[in-house]
Amino acid sequence: MKLFDVYPLFDIEIVKGEGCYTYDADGNKYLDLYGGHAVISVGHSHPHYLQALQEQASRLVFYSNSVINGLQQRLADKLGKISGYDDYQLFLINSGAEANENALKLASFHTGKKRVLAFGKAFHGRTSLAVEATDNPKIVAPINANSHVTFLPLNDLDAVAGELAKGDVCAVIVEGIQGVGGIRIPENGFLSGVRELCDRHEAVMILDEIQSGYGRSGKFFAHQYSGVRPDIITMAKGIANGFPMGAVLISPKFAPVYGQLGTTFGGNHLACAAAIAVIDIFEKENLVENARRVGEYLMGELRKIPGIKEVRGRGLMIGLEFDYPVKELRTRLINEERVFTGASGTNVIRLLPPLVLTCEQADDFINRFKHALEA
Repeated sequence: MKLFDVYPLFDIEIVKGEGCYTYDADGNKYLDLYGGHAVISVGHSHPHYLQALQEQASRLVFYSNSVINGLQQRLADKLGKISGYDDYQLFLINSGAEANENALKLASFHTGKKRVLAFGKAFHGRTSLAVEATDNPKIVAPINANSHVTFLPLNDLDAVAGELAKGDVCAVIVEGIQGVGGIRIPENGFLSGVRELCDRHEAVMILDEIQSGYGRSGKFFAHQYSGVRPDIITMAKGIANGFPMGAVLISPKFAPVYGQLGTTFGGNHLACAAAIAVIDIFEKENLVENARRVGEYLMGELRKIPGIKEVRGRGLMIGLEFDYPVKELRTRLINEERVFTGASGTNVIRLLPPLVLTCEQADDFINRFKHALEA
């Protein structure tokens, strides 16, 4: 049987990871400035994380959500405290796309409406409504194109006001920081304006923090720079450091109904053990503050390098925009400098390292990056 060939692959097999480094099958060591799409939050193979997985796996990997799983409440307590949303409700699933599907479904249940406002260059997932709310026609199949979503320019509050005034919008969904869209940051005044407009027109404000959340921006959620409190927050990526998991934080104004949402694997025992261990490490190693501090340092050093059109981001979610396509530069970084980075579109390199990155490792990356630019 062949693999379904939908991924363009670098000719590298990564077989081991430790901290901010990965190793390929030939023994080459790479500095990881991408974290597997912002998934690796506490570093590769963190001892406490591995111990938690091993201990839980030796007891119970999975049982269904038809019985009590005390780990779910333990995770909810810890997540509420560290995020500042201890009065919200938690629904656990398996992925970011699934989180957004459930968030949009809740919004429609709550309001009785079905139109959604999303923004240019948005990426919210590849399933049903999530992909319909993603601004990339190439991945929206005809079966997904159901005219539920209206796309507006990011940071255009007048456009949002005009659409909400029509009275048929159930939700406005916006990323805390656009990742795939090129590290684009919603303005603080824009988010506060959307909050006020959603309240006025009885629409649900959804913050997609799947990539920008979990400490990556230097706050637990990127939207917390603006001071707004959304109705629903979606999470995944760094929540369990590579174990498949997603979550939805839900305002107290939503009343749960038996059977309204459901999942087979979501919130399973092993996933919860992984997510609890991640929060333990966040607290012990002050990773949110580390992301802020090292991110500011790294962006400051990058802005000193000639040839970069713009450096933008918050914390350890950084975009480097160039006047030319970055494909060859990324290839040199991987093959010659042994550094993993990401990309957004054609001209933007995306940096999403583990949140344990040090200033010394940032300096190491800067040196390698300069060599790649000079090649």
